Amino acid sequence: MFGRLGLETARIPHADRHGLLWLGRGQLTVQAGTLRFATAGCEGLEPGEYDIPYQQVSCILLGPGCSMTHDVLRLAARHGTMLMAVGEDGVRCYSAPPFGPDESRLARRQAIAWADPDERIRIARRMYAWRLGEVLPTRDVSALRGIEGARMRETYKLTAARYGLNWNGRRYDRQNPKAADPPNQALNHAASAVQAAAEIAVASTATIAQLGFIHEDSSRSFVLDIADLFRDSLTLPCAFEAVKLWRKQPGIALERHVRRLTGSRMRKTGTIPAMIDRIKELFDADDRGGDS
Repeated sequence: MFGRLGLETARIPHADRHGLLWLGRGQLTVQAGTLRFATAGCEGLEPGEYDIPYQQVSCILLGPGCSMTHDVLRLAARHGTMLMAVGEDGVRCYSAPPFGPDESRLARRQAIAWADPDERIRIARRMYAWRLGEVLPTRDVSALRGIEGARMRETYKLTAARYGLNWNGRRYDRQNPKAADPPNQALNHAASAVQAAAEIAVASTATIAQLGFIHEDSSRSFVLDIADLFRDSLTLPCAFEAVKLWRKQPGIALERHVRRLTGSRMRKTGTIPAMIDRIKELFDADDRGGDS
């Protein structure tokens, strides 16, 4: 993907671009009209200097150790390339300027679906079906939440047992999160990491974080909806496996074990691209903005 693009004014539609480009431990500057990244090296990127084909990617993710000049913001904004400050492997999302996709189809479809009670419940049922493996018969959101909650309680217990952990139920005190037992603390950390990945996916698709279909009150409701799609397959296994690692290496903080493991798993499995695909599928839109 690296190499001098050589285009200065033409804007390539996002449908024809690559998705995400990860950078870490270096400085991003503008030289001779293009982006240039000088790095000390990070996972997947050898030390050196690289010309960045900013017009060929939709979003540049700047990981720990990155800095950039004001000119980078100017050039990226001019060509509709999103810049996002993230944690290692996307386990945190710190900032994302509101430019990126060059059309609003997904956001408009989301808003229309959210405003229509029938369509809103259809979307909610679709997300539950993805998670639970079946379309539930009820059309009441409260009932759907109750069914999902009962199944998740069993899933927590079974997943904990698979990793040799005692599970005494999901307990979380927002005022004193460290009062929870290690499995619950690990779940909190893993959930934060997966939610950050969902924030990146939502920002990258220019969908609306506040308009959730299962979650309602949070300003990140849709982010929480998307993160929950990966709770069974990613959040729980990473949390409980991290507790096992922490017990073997108690000198490393539990949160660090969780963040490292979850970030590595997300990178290897392509979690953020998978979340982006789920968002598009949810509103029946393909990469070119048409119907699927």
